[in-house]
Amino acid sequence: MSPCSMTGYARIQGHDAQLGWVWEIKTVNARGLDIRSRFPSGFDGIDIPVRDAVQKRLARGSVTISLGVTPVIGKPAFAVNEALLAYYAEAAARAASASGLAPAAIDGLMGLKGVIETAETGEPAVADETSLHPALMDSFTEALTAVLAMRRDEGARLAVVLQGQLDEIESLVTQAEACAALDPAVIRERLRQQVATLIEAAPTLSDERLLQEAALIAAKADVREELDRLKAHLAAAREMLSSPQAVGRRLDFLCQEFNREANTLCSKAGAVDLSRIGMALKAVIEQFREQIQNIE
Repeated sequence: MSPCSMTGYARIQGHDAQLGWVWEIKTVNARGLDIRSRFPSGFDGIDIPVRDAVQKRLARGSVTISLGVTPVIGKPAFAVNEALLAYYAEAAARAASASGLAPAAIDGLMGLKGVIETAETGEPAVADETSLHPALMDSFTEALTAVLAMRRDEGARLAVVLQGQLDEIESLVTQAEACAALDPAVIRERLRQQVATLIEAAPTLSDERLLQEAALIAAKADVREELDRLKAHLAAAREMLSSPQAVGRRLDFLCQEFNREANTLCSKAGAVDLSRIGMALKAVIEQFREQIQNIE
């Protein structure tokens, strides 16, 4: 399973004997679920079931929904005004007899104004939301399903990127654990030098105060706790990315924890190589944070 993106789009058309309609749904990033809808006059009553359907299937995102409707016009029909045609024929026959000209042809008479009448077999349909409700909701469900499919597809692509960034974080943590600056002998020697410097700078320090300062120096020199927490965060992030649930907010919070440990690692780093690893960690974590802003 992969997380869902918050970006999606769908456009679905439908019709019946009265109306044709078009549903359009767009979704983009948002901190929560924000639904905005636009319906033609007379169709406001469908807003509640539409919102209910969205809330059941989406957890986050700014969702814009629009419905457009157009009446279905009947095909034109033709009728011959036979009374008028007979009148024109009699008049033409009298004129031909009086003038000695050839009688008028039928095609000429049919072309005279009013002989052929055009009529609509149907009038523009009046919007009837009640009768159209099931068909409209079926089309809307189809559009919402298409949006979900697009969000899942993009989420799957994002998951690949996010997994790669987690792999990079894990590699940097492994490098930090292997760093020479974390070797116990190196740490002891650094502590010895720092304590010696402290005694030289403040020879009047009491033994109790000296022990306190030495304990603080020792705590700052040990970054194993931060590395252990980073590994725990990595395991949690991978578990979230394999969950079918909406995990965007949890991942965002986890990024804050990643950053906290990386910052502490940088502040404790007593060697250049460890400091560089810490800075690289912060860069990758920021890239990870930017990507998860589109995760539902």
